[in-house]
Amino acid sequence: MANLYRSREGLSARPVANSDEIQLRIDPVHADLDEEITGLHKKVTMLKTVAQEIESEAKFQNDYISQLQMALSKTQAGLKNNMKRLNRAMAQKGSNHVLHVILFGLACFSVVYLWSKHLRR
Repeated sequence: MANLYRSREGLSARPVANSDEIQLRIDPVHADLDEEITGLHKKVTMLKTVAQEIESEAKFQNDYISQLQMALSKTQAGLKNNMKRLNRAMAQKGSNHVLHVILFGLACFSVVYLWSKHLRR
C-alpha cells in the first residue's frame, strides 16, 4: 500500500492518534531540505500577505458599517423630530378647522334666520 501522505522524496507524513497532528519523517539521504524550506517560506509569506489583506478589508468594512450606523441614527432622530412637528401642526390646524366649521355653521344659521324674519314682514 502506497503512503498517501508522501510529499516528495525524503519527506513523508503519517497520521497520528490525534487527527489534527501529523508526524513528519525526514530521510536525510534523499531530501533536499533547502528547497523544502524555501517552498514552505514562500507559502507562509503568501498566507501572511493574504491575512493582512483580509485584516485591512475587515477594518475598512467595520469603519463603513460604523459610518452607516451613525448616519442611520441621525436620520432616525431627524425623522422623529419631523414627526413631532407634523403631529403638532396637525393638532393645531385640526382645532382651527373645527372652529372654522362651527363659525361657518353659526353664520349660515344667522343668515337663514335673518332671511326668514325678513320674508315674514
